[in-house]
Amino acid sequence: MSKKAIFKGVFILLLIITHKTVGQVAVENDSIKKIKLKRPSSLKVGDTIVILAPAGILKNRIPTIQKAAKLAESWGLKVVLGAHIFNQNHHFSGTDEQRTLDFQKALDNPNIKAIWAARGGYGSVRVLDKLSYAAFVKYPKWIIGYSDITAFHSHIHNLGVETIHGMMASSLEENPASIRKTISSLKSALFGGQLAYTVPSSKYNRNTILKTDNVIEGQLIGGNLSILMSMLGSVSQVNTAHKILFIEEIGEYKYSIDRMLQSLKRAGYFKNVKAILVGDMSNIKKNTTSWGSSIEELILSAVPEEIPVLFDFPSGHEADNRALIFGRDLQLTINDTEYSIVFKRE
Repeated sequence: MSKKAIFKGVFILLLIITHKTVGQVAVENDSIKKIKLKRPSSLKVGDTIVILAPAGILKNRIPTIQKAAKLAESWGLKVVLGAHIFNQNHHFSGTDEQRTLDFQKALDNPNIKAIWAARGGYGSVRVLDKLSYAAFVKYPKWIIGYSDITAFHSHIHNLGVETIHGMMASSLEENPASIRKTISSLKSALFGGQLAYTVPSSKYNRNTILKTDNVIEGQLIGGNLSILMSMLGSVSQVNTAHKILFIEEIGEYKYSIDRMLQSLKRAGYFKNVKAILVGDMSNIKKNTTSWGSSIEELILSAVPEEIPVLFDFPSGHEADNRALIFGRDLQLTINDTEYSIVFKRE
């Protein structure tokens, strides 16, 4: 056999292997959407939770954490603090090893029923791969937080467990009157109450593929936009197909938000997404060169036109930060004046 024939045969074989491998991965990834995620047990009076800091430093925030502990205790819960919660290691609340140790102990302790992040900031991604989730997957518990905690939401979603996108202990620094609904929604999510929200329609809402009854159903995923983008290409990247995606962001220039959305789009993130809920886009920075459109118009231009996009959902970096359950199926109902989401309980 000639060298040319051998090379041709090897090339064809590689094509066949590649095709089968890619096809298999696609099927396996697509099958993720069909799996019902494990639901941690609802909390009850007498349960114990832990407040720990997996990311940013908690400088001068002892009173805030004490206030958060008292809030949980008022619900009938017992509260313990991570051993290294107030450690300081430059940007972080302790070294990577210390933050990992606190989180690992909480994951492994069967008496801990929920892990409540003290704050976000940055740093969760540095401990994700240092943790063992074996005990957690067997006996899941609620992971609670938002912003940088999106790294945990995404990673744990792929382990097949629901999580709560909700207020952190540091949220207690807000004006009490402004966070009443924030607090009540977190309590409801933790204790197994019905989560349902109705939001007035924005003039920017795009509603393109409605059924006759104006209802879309799907599993909710998402979180902070920049963290979602940082998960691309890793084992923590979630499969968005046939799901409802929630996004929020803070402190970015419009061009930076556009760059993140374009990166997600090029990576196929929006392919087959059922709908997008846009939460708070807070403290958008002003560039010396005007972007030329609103943040809503920017998002609409980046997201494929066939996908419904709904704005102004009260969740993110504002005081009104309603709890969401990632990995839970919900029903999204849309009309001309409002839209509502109702999380399924069965």
